[in-house]
Amino acid sequence: MLVDDAGEPCGTAPRDGLHGRSTPRHLAFSCHVSDASGLVLVTRRALAKRSWPGVWTNAFCGHPRPGEPVVAAVLRRGADELGLTFPRPPRVVLPAFSYRAVDDAGTEENELCPVLAATLDDDAPALSPDPAEVADWRWVSPDDLARAVTAAPWAFSPWLVAQLAELRPAEGATHARR
Repeated sequence: MLVDDAGEPCGTAPRDGLHGRSTPRHLAFSCHVSDASGLVLVTRRALAKRSWPGVWTNAFCGHPRPGEPVVAAVLRRGADELGLTFPRPPRVVLPAFSYRAVDDAGTEENELCPVLAATLDDDAPALSPDPAEVADWRWVSPDDLARAVTAAPWAFSPWLVAQLAELRPAEGATHARR
């Protein structure tokens, strides 16, 4: 779904034509996944991906279909891309996250991209990533991820780098209030 600068729907476009050298602003989503112990899932994008192949990123991203609620799209893509089912619906943590970035091949991302977070239970089934989407994955501590992104931001997707910059201060404020 295409969106205007205010985030309002203004049309549709085929998904295959969305990401190119001049990408219209469109609705997407990004999901961060934690396990019951607090480790976060990072995935390495498949080398055949059109944009940012081989970079490390959050658990998964995607695009809602026309008329599909974002949470439903997250549940669909979590199952399709990683074989995940969530015991509770993902929660929106950055509702108005937006970014524009161009990779080394010239492919532009231009997305209104709400960020969601989901937590798996101890008895969650093992991951079964789609190799067309995911080349590798790791469970890491949030602090280790933050250090890695700070040390080598070029190894991570630009949306993950920007999302962590927004999420980490909010986490610190939450911990300080406890």
